[in-house]
Amino acid sequence: MTQHVKETFASGSVPGGALPAPPAPAALAAKVRTLAPSMTRSMQRVAEAVASDPAGCAALTVTGLAELTGTSEATVVRTARLLGYPGYRDLRLALAGLAAQQQSGRAPAITTDIAVDDPIADVVAKLAYDEQQTLADTAAGLDTVQLGAAVTALAAARRTDVYGIGASGLVAQDLTQKLLRIGLIAHAHSDPHLAVTNAVQLRAGDVAIAITHSGSTGDVIEPLRVAFDHGATTIAVTGRPDASVAQYADHVLTTSTARESELRPAAMSSRTSQLLVVDCLFVGVAQRTYETAAPALAASYEALAHRHRNSSR
Repeated sequence: MTQHVKETFASGSVPGGALPAPPAPAALAAKVRTLAPSMTRSMQRVAEAVASDPAGCAALTVTGLAELTGTSEATVVRTARLLGYPGYRDLRLALAGLAAQQQSGRAPAITTDIAVDDPIADVVAKLAYDEQQTLADTAAGLDTVQLGAAVTALAAARRTDVYGIGASGLVAQDLTQKLLRIGLIAHAHSDPHLAVTNAVQLRAGDVAIAITHSGSTGDVIEPLRVAFDHGATTIAVTGRPDASVAQYADHVLTTSTARESELRPAAMSSRTSQLLVVDCLFVGVAQRTYETAAPALAASYEALAHRHRNSSR
């Protein structure tokens, strides 16, 4: 690598336009967990190194980190860029900040691995910790610019269709019932045939949302593609922002990618992070449409009030 290229990469200069602001130090570990599966093996080594030892890596030059991970300087810089930092210098600053945060806090007192013979109290504690970590990772990695654009589209939509299969289908239902409660027209589709036939009816001014942790669920991608082709605004809620679903999404909202274990499949953690994104969408829309949303919510509460009164007798 020439000295000019080194300086360009290190300074974060980007031909053709400015980069978005780099993520906060606390978001680094979440970004690594989310993006590592899509990285090359050499980039994974760099990402794993900076996430596992931020203090040590913060003290290294780009050449030192390349030597430590058995990669090249170009790989180190590409990894920094993929993680959201303009250049390696910015990544080092984030690593130093993350190391300072870790030194000022206490390490977790429990692990997230649940053994088959764990007492139920330990299961509760471990799951609670893991859920908290999933939520924190999702919040740290969520692109608020993309989120704001998605909220704007939803608030103005003539109609919203939401696609999800399995656990993601439950999240799709949760979002649609929330939107219905504030007077918006929304439909959840878990049947892939109905999803596609409904997507054909969408047009500009409508919104289609695909919820898929893997980003590669064909039964979810197909209706999103149809909606995209017909001019609807499309949104993907996924743990793999580089997966197939993203090519048909105007806006991508990334969820946390947590470690799996035998007793805690990915569907559990993905559901937790998806529900956070759904709640963020709903609250944002309710804020934008408050003059109509508030009366609609009050009316829905009133419509069900007698059921709550009767059940308490």
